[in-house]
Amino acid sequence: MKRLQFRTAVSLWRNSSAIPNAIRLLAYSNTRTLTACFSSSSSAASDDTLYRRLSRAGDPSLSMVPILEEWAEQGRSATQEELQKILRQFRKFRRFKHALEISTWMTGKGHDDILPGNMAVQLDLTSKVHGLAEAEKYFYSISNNFRNFQVYGALLNCYADAKSLEKAEAVMQKMKELDHAGTLSYNVMLKLYSRMGDHEKLEALDQEMVEKGINRDRFTFIIRINAYASSFDMERMEKVLLEADPVVGADWNAYAAAANGYLKAGATGKAVAMLKKAEPLVKIKKRKFAYQILLSLYAKLGIKDEVHRMWNLHKKIGKLSNISYLCMISSLMKLDDLDGAEKILAEWEAQKETFDFRIPNLLISAYCMKGLLGKAESIVNRLMEGGVEPNASTWSRMALGYHKSNQMAKAVEATKKAILTSHPGWKPHIATLASCLDYLKRNADMDTFNWIIRSVEEKHPNIHDTIMEYAKNGNPESQLVDQMGKDDQSLEDEMFGSKNDGMTLAE
Repeated sequence: MKRLQFRTAVSLWRNSSAIPNAIRLLAYSNTRTLTACFSSSSSAASDDTLYRRLSRAGDPSLSMVPILEEWAEQGRSATQEELQKILRQFRKFRRFKHALEISTWMTGKGHDDILPGNMAVQLDLTSKVHGLAEAEKYFYSISNNFRNFQVYGALLNCYADAKSLEKAEAVMQKMKELDHAGTLSYNVMLKLYSRMGDHEKLEALDQEMVEKGINRDRFTFIIRINAYASSFDMERMEKVLLEADPVVGADWNAYAAAANGYLKAGATGKAVAMLKKAEPLVKIKKRKFAYQILLSLYAKLGIKDEVHRMWNLHKKIGKLSNISYLCMISSLMKLDDLDGAEKILAEWEAQKETFDFRIPNLLISAYCMKGLLGKAESIVNRLMEGGVEPNASTWSRMALGYHKSNQMAKAVEATKKAILTSHPGWKPHIATLASCLDYLKRNADMDTFNWIIRSVEEKHPNIHDTIMEYAKNGNPESQLVDQMGKDDQSLEDEMFGSKNDGMTLAE
């Protein structure tokens, strides 16, 4: 049980958007074989696993259900334990839509296993995929008999994720009344107050934990360290670090968080000292993630030799994951070492593992930002030659690159491809879209103009009015905001937190 609580708490810090994974290990606890769905088969090739099939279908617009059904129809076996592991991995890598599909499919095939933990995961994923309103509908559809600490905790996470302060505080009060509030839920609220910049409420809630005898774990202290690091209050950060020493003194996370705070405050010498103190404390099982964090911090400090030293240590651990390559390429981009980043991309391509569009898209962004469109095009061509069709994000980057270089005919073509390959949730560069429409009007190409308008209205009605407003009344060029690094920033946010959060921690 202690290990379960620890891993649940660790998952709290997977990303900066308010503790989405806190309940992920509590679901699907029954590990019986889904005999109603699967029959055993010993003829399957060892490398043809269900996880491999599902993970290869990386396009968010594709459904996981046909793959699951095909697996069952072929007489292949899978236990709930295996499916739980797949679900956890998908959530870890932020494939929330696919995780929800797997979760829903599992629930539909195992009606006897609908437990509060299952519902908590379903609630969390529903919020991420369909929004807070749908998550609330799902919560109110759950019988009061099943609304235990897991389900309330999931709802609290949803509100915290959305920074819905009043609703989060109301749920927290309800959990206190039901005696459901423990260290984990207090940490959720502390994290939310930190994100909102409300240090007064943060300290008041921390004091409440002391008065009520609620255990303050290492994450409780690290949240406070992050809060003060983000507000450049080094004096209070150092005070909390000293106060926390008996609890977190042997934890690399605390010193890495402090290093991030010093870095933001411009105290580079102290930041390096914290990193040197953190590195020897990294546990063997945590080396992969720890090295990614330390590597990225050294990149932010501009210390290239240390970046490569940490990368070499990381490579010695074993097989590198996609997030490892994302981290290194992003770090080299911060150092303006695009040649080095290109070499890392080539290494990733050579290993031929699960494809991740974010990796080539990082360099495409960098080249487009610098006007090196030939190099960006070479990556896109390489993808297509390898049988990979670029996604909407790739084409959006290319469109913005062409727009910045005033190659509007190419920007229009890239925009059309982005729309054609887009899926719900796609966020285009509005100013680029508007500039393309403006260009088409000026060149009297109303067929293409109307096609874009119709397509956006059909596929993405939520942005249609904004685009029309830009096209009719605004000067698109004056509104151009360079968003090329958004995905790069989201990677950094996942590892270090948003601009207001300080550094977040992960398992």
